[in-house]
Parts: sequence; C-alpha cells; structure tokens
Amino acid sequence: MSDWIGDTFTSEVGWNHLERLVDIGNRMTGSPGEREAMEATRDALDRVGARNVRIDPFEIQGWERGDSAVYAADTTQDCIALPRSPAGTASGELVDLGYGLPEEFDRDLSGKVVVVSTTVPDHYDRFIHRREKYYYAVEAGAAGFVFANHVPGQLPPTGSVGTADAPIGDIPAVGVSKEVGARLRRRFDGDEVTVDVTCEAPAAESGNVHAELGPDTDEEVLVTSHLDAHDIAEGAMDNGAGTAMVVEVARALAAREDELDTRVRFVCFGAEEVGLVGSEYEADRLGDARSDVKAIVNNDGVVAGRTLKLTTHGFDELEAAADTVAERFDHDVSTLPEQLPHSDHWPFVAHGVPAYMVGSEKEGRGRGWGHTHADTIEKLESRTLREQAILLTELTVELADADREIPHADPADIAAALEAEDQAKGMKVTGDWPF
Repeated sequence: MSDWIGDTFTSEVGWNHLERLVDIGNRMTGSPGEREAMEATRDALDRVGARNVRIDPFEIQGWERGDSAVYAADTTQDCIALPRSPAGTASGELVDLGYGLPEEFDRDLSGKVVVVSTTVPDHYDRFIHRREKYYYAVEAGAAGFVFANHVPGQLPPTGSVGTADAPIGDIPAVGVSKEVGARLRRRFDGDEVTVDVTCEAPAAESGNVHAELGPDTDEEVLVTSHLDAHDIAEGAMDNGAGTAMVVEVARALAAREDELDTRVRFVCFGAEEVGLVGSEYEADRLGDARSDVKAIVNNDGVVAGRTLKLTTHGFDELEAAADTVAERFDHDVSTLPEQLPHSDHWPFVAHGVPAYMVGSEKEGRGRGWGHTHADTIEKLESRTLREQAILLTELTVELADADREIPHADPADIAAALEAEDQAKGMKVTGDWPF
C-alpha cells in the first residue's frame, strides 16, 4: 500500500498536466483552445496507462466575445460581457437590487438596467446562482443586467447566461468589478445608463474525453471533470485542477488496477461552463445504461483548499465511503448531504445516480478568484493536488469494491430534496428543473 502512496506524493504527472492546460490560454467552449485541451488530456491519459482513450465530439452553440461597455452620463465604465449574452444595446434607469435575492425582484422592472452582487448575505440560507438572478431580472421585464463582483481587486466576473432550450440569453448582460459596481451604485443609481455588448454566436464543436481502467464489467465508477474554462483567464482552479486530478488519479489507479472489482471510466467533459452541455450529452447517450453507473466522483474545485469537500446529494453510502477513507488515512474530509445542481455530476444525479461533487473547503461564500482574470496557477499548490489525489484514488478503489453497495435514488426523492432546500424555484426560473 505504501508504494503507491509514495509514488503519488512525489508524482509530477498531475501538476505537469495542470501547467499544460493553463499554458493553452483560452479554453472557452468550442474554441481551438478547448480542442487542444481535449487532445492533451487524451494523450496524458494514454501515457499513464488508461485504455480505450478517445474523444467523443458533439455540436454546440458557440459564443465569441467582442467589445462591451457600460455608459453612464459622460463616463465609460469597464465591463466584460457574460458568455451567451445576446449582442445588443440596452438603455434604462439603473436600479440597484443589492444582493439580487429573489424577493428583491418582486417589482416591475420594465425597461430598467439592474445591478446585483455576485454573492448573498452570510445569514442567507442558500447561494443564489448568477443565472437565477439573471432570469428573475428577465421575468421582471429588465432591459439589461449588470453582475457586480463582491471580491475586490478590479476583477469583473464572467459566467454564462442562457438555457438549454435557448442557449443565447434574452437581455444584454455584463460583469463589472466590485469597484465599478460601487461607483455605478454611488453615482448613477436612478440615472439612465446604457449596456452595450457585441459578440458572435457561431455553430461550434466540443467533446468529451474518455478512458478506462479495471475489469470489463457492465457496472462502472465514473471519475470526471470538465476541460473548458472561461476565455478571460487560465482556468487553473476552474477547472484545470479538476482535470489534472483525473489524470493523477488515473496514473495511481493504473498501478492498483488488480484491486478494482468494477470498471473505472474517466470522463473529462467539454462545454461545462455554458450549461453542463457535455455531461448532459453523456447522460443522454447512456440512456437506460445510467443504471450501470455505480457512483461518480466529479472533480470541480479541487486543490483550491487543503481539505476536500464532498457534496453527497443525500446518498448515505457515499458519505460512509468518504468517512471510511478519511478514517483510514487519519485525514480530514468534509461531507455535505445537500443537493448541488451546478456541475457535471448533476445530469446524472437528477436521474438518481449516486455522485459526489468534489471541491475544497475555502473561506467565504462564492467563487473567490474563480470566473475572473485572477484564476491563475500560482494560487494553487502541488502538494495539495498530491495529497488529495491519494485520498481520491483510495475513494475510487473503495467505490469499486464489489462489497460496497450504493443504491440509486428515486428521482422523485431528489426533486423533494430540492424543494425542501428551497432550490426548486430558482431551477424552474432558469429552465433547469428536470422533473
């Protein structure tokens, strides 16, 4: 047992792959950089000994950034368009909706330009996703949407709008830094402002990278991540580190393949940042074979903090497996039983498939550096990737054990949990309610 631990703790494979991904630059969905990331990850999985390594392409609605600005009085305020914003110009009275909580949209906003924060109050019982705030604004009749970061440092945030049925959003949407947001609220609240977005939305192609280890069983454990990142940054935390983790875990499992009772399939999804398109494609491709997926370990937000945080979506057996590994290694691992419908595990969980969303414990709410220019590799540590790879390798072996039974859930129970957690209303307004 100690040999593979030592090899993983001294391995450079995962970190080298992270460097390879961030050095690509723009890995936006459908871009040449995303394709380069697919090919690099395919080749990395092949080098570590995984089998049946391949790329499964699919068509998507692309989106390419142009110029954008917020004009207020005789000033031009810096901003960036939110991906899948429509091109266009919207002028109207600026209305400050504070945090952008659901109740703050309970008014007629016809023709207004709204500005909302990227975060919610510490005492609020759940996080309100960007797209939820955007579609509350659309429903209330707003003409434009301004998304103001709560993290200082002149960091305008990005993040997509749009839905599966209507990939391009309804009203122009931009992100502004905390500083620009404060200036707009202080100087121009109640005045007319203009949001101007130029962009293109061509047809494009993305894809998922697949590889396998272990016996040729119908049942399988999926170890996943997403390859794409927003075009404004390296995407080190979101989600280069997750894909690097998949490669590192594959390397470690290749040395332990005879311990696997169940096939392990690695899937690095494309097009996550524009609405979980790659994972939706894979979940639909599997169809009834989703019942053969024993469990999913989805890496999205790993390495950003030393302690792993595993969201278990109410699957007690997943919590028990995580606790077993934490006790075996005398290492902290935190688990949360709630639903988290915002990464590539979700198209499977919605069908009752047991899945972890694997991230890291961090201070504060929200994405921090994520979805900004500041999502860069020097904020991460190689030792954290290696430590977490040891734990996640062991967890994958534990999940693949023939004696570890993990029943699927009734999708009605997943829906009931979302209702109980007050997440259903927001998912319905964004078109993400699958039940």
